[in-house]
Amino acid sequence: MPDRTAFPAGLRLAIIARSVAPLHGIGGLERHVGDLVRHMLERDVEVTLITRGVTDPEQLANLTHPRLVVHEVPYRTFPLAGRRGTTVLDRSTAYPLFGYRAGRVAAKLAEGGRLDLVYGHGASALGYAMVHRRRRHMTPPFVFNPHGLEEFGGIDGTYGGHTFKRIGYAPLRAAVRLCARTAERVIATDRAIEPAIVRHLGIAEQNMRLVPNAVDLRRAEQLAGPQEGERIREHDGIARDETILLSVGRLEHNKGFHVLADALATMADIPWRWVLVGDGSFRPVIERRLRHSGLIDRVMLVGSQGEPALHAWYEAATLFVHPTLYEGSSIVTLEAMAHRRAVVASHAGGLPDKVRDGHTGWLVPPGDPGALAAALRRALAEPTRLPEMGLAGRALVDAEFSWTVVTDRLLAVFSELLQETRTS
Repeated sequence: MPDRTAFPAGLRLAIIARSVAPLHGIGGLERHVGDLVRHMLERDVEVTLITRGVTDPEQLANLTHPRLVVHEVPYRTFPLAGRRGTTVLDRSTAYPLFGYRAGRVAAKLAEGGRLDLVYGHGASALGYAMVHRRRRHMTPPFVFNPHGLEEFGGIDGTYGGHTFKRIGYAPLRAAVRLCARTAERVIATDRAIEPAIVRHLGIAEQNMRLVPNAVDLRRAEQLAGPQEGERIREHDGIARDETILLSVGRLEHNKGFHVLADALATMADIPWRWVLVGDGSFRPVIERRLRHSGLIDRVMLVGSQGEPALHAWYEAATLFVHPTLYEGSSIVTLEAMAHRRAVVASHAGGLPDKVRDGHTGWLVPPGDPGALAAALRRALAEPTRLPEMGLAGRALVDAEFSWTVVTDRLLAVFSELLQETRTS
């Protein structure tokens, strides 16, 4: 347990991020940054959040706090951005430009003596890194979190099978490398990603610290419990004893939902219903595959859901299935485990840190529908084992992936760095 007396009281912290919940949706990064801000405020940290602007000013009312200041930076991209096939171009052009402007806001605040430390997420801190590199001894220390290294092809460098991304992501990789090599500390969100951070970013291993992404257990319990799970089953006409396989995520090729559809096509002989929460440009492909295999009547594509409904689905589920081809840290898997659900997932990204094979769930090779179907059959053949694995998953989240634990670890990193800076 870290020494809480060593935490920097009244720390003035800038957090720079492209997106934050609830202003910019409820994806994994957005929820991580939103929770980070909230938990830093709860520890009496003064937070300056630098993020992209919002179209509805009323949304900012959801982010008010006496110790929080929000700086909005315009995110300017090209026409038709957001359509299928434009993600790589946007992230290698508009994102670094946003990062340059957002980072310059932090640099200006730092030069005015209004910050003690800057914590940047991805290329959103590019402008600060450029200033800090030149004026290291005149600007506050810099902590950098590269998250899942998608622009480097993930841990295995395969780009989820899309090798053209290696070319398209080159400008973004250069921006991320500059940030990492300038920062005094680089955060690794999973043990599995540590070697890839050293290899791809070219940093000294002694400057890296393991601080996992986390889930807010108190909030998860407030959002939904068993009654909410029963209620959403009843609302959607699902019997209490019906087996629900739940998946959550953006409907993109990388998430591997088409692989799960192929796996389920070989499991028509046993009862199950697949509930898929999320939306995205890959939805028509998934729907076509389900219709072709005759499964469409056993699948509910419920689209994006608000947090109460999402957490009710976790409670309603029999088993959580995450068939991703590429993964960073997977907040949705942590959320399912927080609701005591066993997991079948791909051996990808940081998932092996959470899904301990045979203990909290089962791991399968990414992109292998045969192995996925075999794991699902094994799991559903042992219904009495699933609650035991769910409890083991919850205990693991309690011990390593709750915001209480992770906030302590992050503040310890900040404290160590500030102490080092004062004595250097």
